[in-house]
Amino acid sequence: MARQRQRKRPMSEINVVPYIDVMLVMLVIFMITAPLLNQGVDVELPQADAEPMSGDQQDPLVLTVDAEGRYFLNIGGDPEQAIDAETLVLRSAAVLRRRPKITVLVRGDAHVDYGLVVTAMSLLQDAGASRVGLITEPVREGG
Repeated sequence: MARQRQRKRPMSEINVVPYIDVMLVMLVIFMITAPLLNQGVDVELPQADAEPMSGDQQDPLVLTVDAEGRYFLNIGGDPEQAIDAETLVLRSAAVLRRRPKITVLVRGDAHVDYGLVVTAMSLLQDAGASRVGLITEPVREGG
């Protein structure tokens, strides 16, 4: 008896169910993590007609001075926890030793005393920052 050989036809269908499962899991992960990425202290920045900085540097060192004159640092510890001047200098100095070319910026609330922003900039220079920039909001049209 001769066995008849059956030719296997190539399967022309792709099973997409595993891809859909992976996509749904990723969607859930992104939905959970997206609100966590937008953290920080709420300050009302002053408006200025200035050119935006180039995006060469990632993760700059940002010191926020809120309307009450409290300091918040985006690197090291909890970025939403107010810190004192000594802690600010220590943490900033540690970051500047590890990354000497890091961009250093100050976000001062529009209603905070100018002297407090200048003091914050002086503390950053004491920590070793050679250049300190200011963050502002673009001027709103008609306002």
